[in-house]
Amino acid sequence: MTTTSIMPSTKGKRSFIVGCGCTPFIKPRGERTTEDMGLEAATKALLDAGITYDLVETAFVGHCYGDSTSGQRALYNLGMTGIPITNVNNNCSTGGTALYQVNNCVKSGLVECALALGFERMAPGSLGTNFPDRPPPTVLFHHKTKEVEQRSRTGTNFGPGAPRMFSNAGQEYCEKYGADVVHFAKIAAKNHAHSLNNPYAQFRNGWTTEQVLGSPKITNQLTKFMCSPTSDGASCCVVASEAFVHAHNLENQAIEIIALGLETDQPVSLESNSAMEVVGYSMTKRCADKVFAAAGFAPGEGRDEVGVLELHDCFATNELITYPALGLCALNAAHKMVDNGDNTYDGKYVINPSGGLEAKGHPLGATGIGMHFYITMQLREWAGPMQAQGLFNTYDKRGKYGLVHNIGIGGAVVVSLLRRPEFFKPGGIDGRSRLGYNHAHECRRITLADVDNVKSKKWSPYVLQRAKL
Repeated sequence: MTTTSIMPSTKGKRSFIVGCGCTPFIKPRGERTTEDMGLEAATKALLDAGITYDLVETAFVGHCYGDSTSGQRALYNLGMTGIPITNVNNNCSTGGTALYQVNNCVKSGLVECALALGFERMAPGSLGTNFPDRPPPTVLFHHKTKEVEQRSRTGTNFGPGAPRMFSNAGQEYCEKYGADVVHFAKIAAKNHAHSLNNPYAQFRNGWTTEQVLGSPKITNQLTKFMCSPTSDGASCCVVASEAFVHAHNLENQAIEIIALGLETDQPVSLESNSAMEVVGYSMTKRCADKVFAAAGFAPGEGRDEVGVLELHDCFATNELITYPALGLCALNAAHKMVDNGDNTYDGKYVINPSGGLEAKGHPLGATGIGMHFYITMQLREWAGPMQAQGLFNTYDKRGKYGLVHNIGIGGAVVVSLLRRPEFFKPGGIDGRSRLGYNHAHECRRITLADVDNVKSKKWSPYVLQRAKL
């Protein structure tokens, strides 16, 4: 049975991202704990919003490699207020799923202010399991991709499970529509070039297409620099109602969540003998179509109203096949988008201005929320050297939409459309004033004074004295 759920803008209350924060995404060397990274991201988000933890009425915390109540352990640094805290695990779409749940709580009127936090402390190397005594829930997807790859011109592939699945999907696209491995390399080089402007990114090397192609091969189609690295990091978004925005004078930075959807697999993922379906092509397409419909667009319309995107480029092959899945181009035209430069600055769309997962890193629980951090900052026009130009050169003062796409195998996909609200009024005291710098494109650690400014009245010295800032 499929699970499909969406909370369109036409149902329930309006919801807004009013605060967000992020830590650097770093190599997984065990340098920081999840509770300390979570404290940093949440503190920045609350400072950005100009509120204390006392005003947060519920929280959803995403992580894949943390223990059962890791969310409580992180947020208890800010206070023990008794609010519902729910831990979320949905593979690589964990962060987006946590935000989906938070958004539903606000739109339904259950709460006025909620917090989505995501973090991960990962092991070096390819993704593994913490439960070696049982088969992983993704085992059928791994079996299917091995079956399907025998139908391709290249035959049996090699490499770890996740890159092999997405590599096979890229190979299928190449055979059907005429792309080749150079297109994957161009996508990776584009993302690595973007990351040069992102101080939060794990890689800031700016590898060229030739360097990407010359890096070690991970599969037949993918090289090392076409793959996202395992990472440690955290991100956080505070979501609130329109009444909350006005009550706290956040009109100068609130970004509306116009529509946000979550979709899981249908039988086509495993019954179609398609490597693209195994990695969620139709799952993404269905979710995107429903989100655009919820935003009020007719079928197939609305994509030209999008200006900037953060999409799930866990591998360069997935970025390519996601273009048509989101409706940005025809199914046979994704590689033409690459050749025409319509996926970067001065093109039709600016895709992954942060550097994407390939360059900025992929701490699973933080990824989807981090994508919303970057798009929020784009729509506030705070993104500095990462800023996509022309977003507001339109007849509508709200400007173009920002889009987020976050997917996990096994499976789930989250797609969201964000936009400046009609009451947006830049100027005055905002998150940059409260943090003392522009955290959209400057990366600094928090201090105990920062925590003191946002922690609850019901805070525990016993907990907070153990925090390592």
